Amino acid sequence: MQELYKSRIKENLQSVQTQIAEAAQQAGRNPEEITLVAVSKTFPAQAARAAVEAGAVVLGESRVQEGAKKIDELGRIAAWHLIGHLQSNKAKKAIEYFDLIQSLDSVELAEKVAEEAVKAGKTMDCLIEVNSSGEGSKFGFSPQEILISAARIAELQGIRLSGLMTIGPWTTNEGCIRKAFDMTYQLYQTMHRELGEQFSVLSMGMSSDFEMAIASGSTMVRVGTAIFGDRTKT
Repeated sequence: MQELYKSRIKENLQSVQTQIAEAAQQAGRNPEEITLVAVSKTFPAQAARAAVEAGAVVLGESRVQEGAKKIDELGRIAAWHLIGHLQSNKAKKAIEYFDLIQSLDSVELAEKVAEEAVKAGKTMDCLIEVNSSGEGSKFGFSPQEILISAARIAELQGIRLSGLMTIGPWTTNEGCIRKAFDMTYQLYQTMHRELGEQFSVLSMGMSSDFEMAIASGSTMVRVGTAIFGDRTKT
């Protein structure tokens, strides 16, 4: 990998870390409460390595196969999160490779993950995905069904239900984005009271909106483009 690109990743990562700290401080929060996931999906393994060398401690991948290939090449250089839609037939491999699955989007998928985790002798950390925008193109539970579904999932052996994940609306309207984030935060608070201290992660916010997400209470942001660059040009 070109040294110039590695240098750019380091500069970008540091810039994002600074923005996270500033957004947290403006919201009256401790920056250390917020975990940065460097989303390395579609980028080569060496880009992921460069991010870790620059200080990233969590890497995010959207596809099981792509993530597994990078993990085989790089090893456990960071925590690896699966952030994209998970098909049931990939559950076994996801459990084998990833430290956290952020995208449980149905009870049926959760049951499959739980089944495979028990077979593997593991307890898998998972987040439930909520479709906070109501957009048909997105996966996730509706806000109306998530409380009942979460109660069912929390009872499954083999899964540790650790929090919520959402993707903000595909819009530049900040009011719409904030409304979705604020609603997800309220759901998170309700579920935290119901499920206890293990339910401690609220993953929301990406390159274009992570500062708004932090203002709304996010504890984990998933940033790819702002660290690695435009995927169409890499």
